[in-house]
Amino acid sequence: MSLLPLGELPAHTPRRFLPNSVDLGTWAALEPHFDRLEAAGRACGTVGELERWLVDLGEVTSAIDEERARRYIAMTCHTEDPAAERAYLQFVEEVEPPMKPRMFALARLYSGHPLRGLLDPARYGVLDRAKLLEVELFREENVALETEEARVAQQYQKLTGGLTVWFDGAERTVAQMGRYQEETDRTVREAAWRAVADRWLKEEEACDGLFDTLRGLREKVAANAGFGDYRAYAFKARGRFDYGPDDCLRFHDAIEEVVMPVVRRLQGRRRSQMGLDALRPWDTGVDPLGRPPLHPFTETAELEEGGQRIFDRLDPVLSGEFRRMRELRLLDLANRKGKAPGGYQYTLSEARLPFIFMNAVGLQRDVETLLHEAGHAFHALASRDEPLAPYRECPIEFCEVASMAMELLAADKLDEFYGEAEARRARRTHLEGVVGVFPWIATIDAFQHWAYTNPSHGREERRAAWLALMDRFGGDVDWAGLEPVRGCRWHRQLHVFIHPFYYVEYGIAQLGALQVWANAGKDAAGALARYRQALALGGSRPLPELFATAGCRWDFSKETLRPLLGAVEEELERLG
Repeated sequence: MSLLPLGELPAHTPRRFLPNSVDLGTWAALEPHFDRLEAAGRACGTVGELERWLVDLGEVTSAIDEERARRYIAMTCHTEDPAAERAYLQFVEEVEPPMKPRMFALARLYSGHPLRGLLDPARYGVLDRAKLLEVELFREENVALETEEARVAQQYQKLTGGLTVWFDGAERTVAQMGRYQEETDRTVREAAWRAVADRWLKEEEACDGLFDTLRGLREKVAANAGFGDYRAYAFKARGRFDYGPDDCLRFHDAIEEVVMPVVRRLQGRRRSQMGLDALRPWDTGVDPLGRPPLHPFTETAELEEGGQRIFDRLDPVLSGEFRRMRELRLLDLANRKGKAPGGYQYTLSEARLPFIFMNAVGLQRDVETLLHEAGHAFHALASRDEPLAPYRECPIEFCEVASMAMELLAADKLDEFYGEAEARRARRTHLEGVVGVFPWIATIDAFQHWAYTNPSHGREERRAAWLALMDRFGGDVDWAGLEPVRGCRWHRQLHVFIHPFYYVEYGIAQLGALQVWANAGKDAAGALARYRQALALGGSRPLPELFATAGCRWDFSKETLRPLLGAVEEELERLG
C-alpha cells in the first residue's frame, strides 16, 4: 500500500534482479537478496558481467531508497500522524542499520574486484572514487550511532512542525505568520515578529539539547572513523573531492568583502525609503515604499497553474514534465498544521519521478520556492534514463545550480502572477534575496565550522560565537533589546540539525546559477540548452566538468563573485 497521497507508480525500468513481491520495509525479506548480490558480484568473470552487476546493485538500492522516500514524505506531510511517524522510524531503526554493513561489504567487494581496473575510467571514474571512499569511511560501530542521529533529527522535525502561535484571532503556523512581515502597518509587523520569536524562545532549551545530542553523536562517529574532528569527517563523507574547509573559509571572506557592501547599500536605501533612523528585524521583509504585499495567488491551485504557464513559455520539454507531475499528484504545496516546515524535492528512485513538498501561504517567496524545487525536479527527470543509479544523483553543489538557475531563468515571466509593475517589483525582491542569502549562508556555514572544531564548547560559548558571526554578516539591522532572540536564530535553520555541513553548497551553487543567468542575458536559448545538457549528466562527471558544461566557472573566489554582484546591482537599478 502506498504511503503517498497518490496511486502506485510503476518502476521506470522493470526489475531484473529483485522480485516485485519483496517486502521493502522488512530486513528479513531483503537480506536474502543482499546474499544473492554478494554471490553474483564474486561470480563476475568478465567486465560486462561486472557492469551488469553494478546495474543490479542500483536496482536494489533504488527500490529500497524509494521505500524510505515514501515514508519520509508521509511523515513530513503529516507530523501528527503516529502511524506515519512509526513507519518512518521503523525503517530507520530496523532496515537501515543491518543494511549498512551489507552495503559496505558490497562496496568492498567492488573495490577489491580483480576486474575493477579494467572498467573504462571515463565512464566509471566518479563511481569508482565514491565506492573507495565508502570503504574507507565505514565503521560498523557507527551504524547504531547514525541510527540514533536520524531518530534525534526526526524529533527536531516533529518539534518544529508543530509550532503555532495565536495571532489575529486564530491559531497560525509559523509559516503562515510569514505573510505578516509584508504588512505595511509597522505595529502589526512587530507584533507578529515578536509572537513568532517568543514561540521559538520557548523551545530554546529543547533545540539546544537536541543539537548537543546530535553533536555528541557526530563527534563519536568521526572519532571512530579516525578523524580529529567532525568537520574533517563531514567534508570527506560528503564526497567533497574538489574543495576543502580552507576554500570555504576563503569563500566566507569573499562574501564579507564583496557582498556585504552591497547588502549595506541595499539596507541603507531601504532605511531611507522607509524614513527610519534604524532598520529593525521586522522592517526587512516589507515593501519599503509602503505598497501592499505582493499577493501572487490565494489557492495553491493558482500557484500550480501559474507555474505551468511559466514553464509553457520557458521550454516545451520542461512544460510537459511539470504537467506530468501535476497529473501524477507529485506536488504537496499547501501549508497546514502538522506539516513539517520548509520545502524539498525528493526523487522516488525506482519510479525515477520527483515529488515536491512545500508550505505555500500566498507569498512571492512561495513562487520562488516552486520554481526552485521544480529545477530540482527537472534535474531528476533529465538524468532518469541513466542506467547507473549513483549517476542519477548529483553533488549538491550542482543540484542547487539546477534549482537556483531555474528561479533566475523564469524570473522574467513572473507576469504570469502579476501585472507589469508588480512583476518588476517581484523580480527586484528576488534579486535582493539572492544578494541577502550569501551572508546567511556564510553565517550558517561558519557557525558549523566553529561548532565542530571546538568540540568541548558550552552553550554560552556557542552563543557568543554565533553572535560574533551575526555581527560580521548581519549588516545594518538594529537588534537592541532582542539579544535573546538574536542569540538563537540558528535554531530555525534545519540544516544545522538534520544535514550538518550541508549549506555552503547553496552559496557555491548560487555562483553557478548567477553565471547561467548572466549567460542567458547574452543568449537565452544557448544558456538554457547548456543548462539542460549539464542536468542530463546527472552525477556522472566531477563538479568542475558539470559547471563547465553549464557554461560556468568552477571557482568561488572574490574574482568570480565581484562581476556577478555587479551585474545584479545593475539589474536592480534597471528594475527601479
